[in-house]
Amino acid sequence: MGDKPKIALYWCAGCGGCEESVIDLAEELLTVADKADIVFWPVALDVRYRDVEAFDDGAIDATFINGAIRLDDHVRMVRLLRKKSKRIIAHGTCAHLGGVIGLANLSTPGQLLESAFRQVPSMADRRSGPMPGEGEDELALPELLPAVKALDQVVPVDAVIPGCPPPPETMERAIWDVIDGRPPSKGTVYADRKALCHQCPRRETRPEKMEITRFKRLHETRWDPDVCFLPQGLICLGPVTRGGCNARCIGANMPCRGCFGPTERMDDFGAGAVAMIAAMMAGTDEPVLTQLIESIPDPTGLFYRYSLAASVLGKGWTP
Repeated sequence: MGDKPKIALYWCAGCGGCEESVIDLAEELLTVADKADIVFWPVALDVRYRDVEAFDDGAIDATFINGAIRLDDHVRMVRLLRKKSKRIIAHGTCAHLGGVIGLANLSTPGQLLESAFRQVPSMADRRSGPMPGEGEDELALPELLPAVKALDQVVPVDAVIPGCPPPPETMERAIWDVIDGRPPSKGTVYADRKALCHQCPRRETRPEKMEITRFKRLHETRWDPDVCFLPQGLICLGPVTRGGCNARCIGANMPCRGCFGPTERMDDFGAGAVAMIAAMMAGTDEPVLTQLIESIPDPTGLFYRYSLAASVLGKGWTP
């Protein structure tokens, strides 16, 4: 056991999909368990905070952390894991960019808690009870941070596995890199350097120049499954999204929504997406442009669906 690499996995605020990307290794997970010492994995092992505290600093070869940083407990735990680990790997979009959970930054913690704990009908009998962060005993609920943050806004991150969730084959490659003694170098992203369009099966049908007069939602049209979404008026974020997912959504006849995050030449995914779409808008007359803009019902939820917390709009807070 002592000669095996030590691996830890931890989850913060997430949906469980990233844990599934590990479980989806299927029988290969048994080989991983044989070749590595999985020392901490709350979803699968009975382990405690004190067990991690007991490790020497840097004793864990690599820790895979998924989920966004939402609670004070998350900050405490990822800082401890950073201290105990040689490498921290952001596992999935929520750890990488804040993910869908980062859209909570459009509201204050007070507004969120009022909606979830005071207004929701299922809480009718507990509307006078303590809110998260209140109470003196050890069973008090953790406190929400002022804003959701991506993992690298709280601790230094060595590598990123993007995706919501990451493909299991990508997760497998990252784990085996650690087991085989070739851990990722600082700044590694387990994805392509080029945009998704380069591996899209519809790339030959995308015209050089597009002039879109109206953006359509999926339920408003019957689209051609063999033609690029964009000239059909359906917003696809493939041109500004890293490839590496094997165009799974495109293969399922759905446009890309950007879960692999920005290409390496972009600082802000949402800004890059807006610029791309703006360049495709036909006409310069204000009424035409207004109509075009209004045909996108939720620009923030679309362009910053996965990256609001890590955007230039969300970098004003440090826990």
